[in-house]
Amino acid sequence: MKPPLLLIGHGTHDETGVAEFGRFVHRLRCRLDGLPAEVSGGFITNARPPLGDSISSLVARGHHHLIAVPLSLTGDRRALGDIPGTMALEQERHPTLEYDLGRPLGPDPRVLKLLAERLADARAEMPRFVTDEPPAEIAPGETAVVLVGHGSTDPAVNAEVHRVSRLFWETHAADLLTVETAYVSHTRPGVPGGLERCRRLGAKRVIVLPYVLFAGGVLERIWAQALAYGANHEGLDIRCAEVIGDCEGLADVVIDRYEEALAGGGQSSAPAARRPSAVLPVTRPFPAGRTPVDPGAERDAGLVTAIAPRLSGARETGGAPLTPSLVDPAPLDLEPLDVDAFEAEAFDETFDAETPEPEADGEIEADSMIGAVGRGEAGEELRGDAPDGPLAQPGIASAV
Repeated sequence: MKPPLLLIGHGTHDETGVAEFGRFVHRLRCRLDGLPAEVSGGFITNARPPLGDSISSLVARGHHHLIAVPLSLTGDRRALGDIPGTMALEQERHPTLEYDLGRPLGPDPRVLKLLAERLADARAEMPRFVTDEPPAEIAPGETAVVLVGHGSTDPAVNAEVHRVSRLFWETHAADLLTVETAYVSHTRPGVPGGLERCRRLGAKRVIVLPYVLFAGGVLERIWAQALAYGANHEGLDIRCAEVIGDCEGLADVVIDRYEEALAGGGQSSAPAARRPSAVLPVTRPFPAGRTPVDPGAERDAGLVTAIAPRLSGARETGGAPLTPSLVDPAPLDLEPLDVDAFEAEAFDETFDAETPEPEADGEIEADSMIGAVGRGEAGEELRGDAPDGPLAQPGIASAV
């Protein structure tokens, strides 16, 4: 039997993101059932199940060698640097535990292909709120894309996202006017800054493309920033694409990372096997009660509240969620957005010293990331097939 696959999420406060992570773990469990190899998953911080609980469950079932794959699109040293430290703590608890750490998922050509599929879906959508007359024809050369990453205080990570934008433009969007890069927070440009650049380049339609794995708070912030900009630029057709999401294509990439690490292409926890090019810096998890503050979070929270009805309407469908179109005859009740002032709020490397620890009343219930039964967004059990649905100081990435 092959070693189990341990999927590692950095953590999110958003229940939608936790649920989609759980569904993806379930999908991988179904895919790897024939190898055979067990699949489990957990979060480093902010969400349940904690990574330690998932590891303890695997060890209790007799597994002492794990293949850990971080569900991360970039090599952010803050997010990924937590993993060796967290795993070191688990090795103190379980002295026989060894693991191999797989590479991040991007920029794999198959990830770029998934982004192209999300872009195609957004380009094909009719404007959501215009019913009186058909949308104007806009040529591909008048259409631009803003690819949006989380943002980090590590310049190398932000450059990595910029590289993805260029690769994506040349391999999947060469007929379009441009593919610009933007970030949710921590650095500029933000989404409004990316949209403004596209407008000045002459774009008549701009599609906001999240470089994000799963739905949740980060996606809503991307949409909110785009909607806030679009409220003051009625002549610009702005559309928002979906995240990569729980899908077979993403599962293919994770399985390849698993097989690669199993064959010796990852970072091993055995010191003699470590190769300098493969080893991530070992950092301890954030101290108890200390978490990095996202300087743009409060700013975006107000925007999300202001555009909540439109986001809700975008998701009220029977199947896959529809993304919001910003072509709306009823303007949003928002103040005119000053792009420079908006983005200035994304620079503040502070820590919250009084963040309470998550409550832990009683035992953590079995869940799709630990047990053999998956759970959906509303907690319903899922059985059978899951639905489709460098060199810088360590940085702080948006925790998603």
